[in-house]
Amino acid sequence: MICIKADIPKELNEIDDELKAIYNSKDTVCFFIFKSRDLRNEVIEKTKGVNKEQREEIYKEYLKWKYFPQ
Repeated sequence: MICIKADIPKELNEIDDELKAIYNSKDTVCFFIFKSRDLRNEVIEKTKGVNKEQREEIYKEYLKWKYFPQ
């Protein structure tokens, strides 16, 4: 495990870990927060084995349709 010291907002720390997914690039750490554990697990399953660009597209679709339905 590699840990990087950072000031994490209290609100993020208070969210149940089972609702978070964490990804990083060379200069950014992203926390994805889901409404339910089942939704998080669904997205994690869909992103298994895909490359970074594909994963980003899947997350965009979930943000667009699951969280903010048109």
